[in-house]
Amino acid sequence: MNLHWRKTPWRLMLAINAAVLVGVFLYKVGRPPFVPYIHLLVDYHFGFTKRALIGAIVALFAAKIPVWLVFALGGAIWLLTAWLFTVLFRRTFGFDRTHLPLFLFMAGSPFFLKNFMHTLGHFDIYGCAAALVLLLLPAGSIWFVVLAALTSIILVLIHHIHLLMYVPTIAAIVLVRYYFRQRPTPLNVSVGMLSAAGISVLFLVAQFYGTLTVPHETFLNYLRSRMADPQRNDLLQFSYIWYQPLAREISDTWQRMPSNLLGVPVYALLIWLHTPLWRYFRTLIGAIADDLHRKTILALLVGISLAYLVMFGMVFDYSRWISNWAVCIFLMLFAVRALPGTAAVIPPSPDDSKNAIFGWILTVIPRVGIVRPF
Repeated sequence: MNLHWRKTPWRLMLAINAAVLVGVFLYKVGRPPFVPYIHLLVDYHFGFTKRALIGAIVALFAAKIPVWLVFALGGAIWLLTAWLFTVLFRRTFGFDRTHLPLFLFMAGSPFFLKNFMHTLGHFDIYGCAAALVLLLLPAGSIWFVVLAALTSIILVLIHHIHLLMYVPTIAAIVLVRYYFRQRPTPLNVSVGMLSAAGISVLFLVAQFYGTLTVPHETFLNYLRSRMADPQRNDLLQFSYIWYQPLAREISDTWQRMPSNLLGVPVYALLIWLHTPLWRYFRTLIGAIADDLHRKTILALLVGISLAYLVMFGMVFDYSRWISNWAVCIFLMLFAVRALPGTAAVIPPSPDDSKNAIFGWILTVIPRVGIVRPF
């Protein structure tokens, strides 16, 4: 039996990853959900407000918001995301022994499901779930573009930073899955351009006109009126972010920059530990049959990365951003995999001892973090 596990360790790695996920969840539910809880309290009571869509939807069903609802809603979207990813992987690759390492390098990555568990209640995962849905749905109609645009609008209303976090990846998925396969027409080009313009305008409105103008104490009193336990003032300590202008966010980020940059070697190491996956993706891109498509894919990956670079200069939650960047690259791998290729691309071998070492290290890393590594 022991010899069997040494020869085929990948299922054991997946089992250990599941145990790690349980441990991260138990750790998470024991900590106060400061910002995620406020997101459930804030709605459009004072007019159009940034980061208020989730709270407005929750307000339709509950007048008083208990703290446990953060973990219930966060757990539900986490389970949905994990299920969507599993369905997408099975449809794209299958779960035979050959593809288990590929599944492990994504599903077991500390950048992905484990870090989403650590950030339970935050809004990042909604963008990932939306992108997974768009990777699963048929993409032969102009309505696919419309759906992607509506999804992006919802994400920006959840939090405007999605314009940099997941909307570029969603746009890339639309380009690869729809526009690569369709002949340009006045209709589909105009729909794409109008969608991009509308989403951009919404972002600007949310960023510059979604800041609250009522006195802070008035805002706090309203939040307390929606709390199941209004005595928990500690959960409202980050309410100032609904008043904070962009200039202040950038200033705070650059003040923290020297200490945050200390984590860069850790991020680089974590990225390097995914080397078998990156090699596979590089070969996959190289095998794309259409030269223009290949160059466009490279440009899209650069564009997604540049969006995160801009975000790094604006908001200091670096561990979250680098994790979501990696997830976006995972998502793009699925989009590229569906393109016609010149040759079959072999995934990371389950019999390669180096791949197994990388897999074991990633398995035991529980998550990346929110602001600083670990």
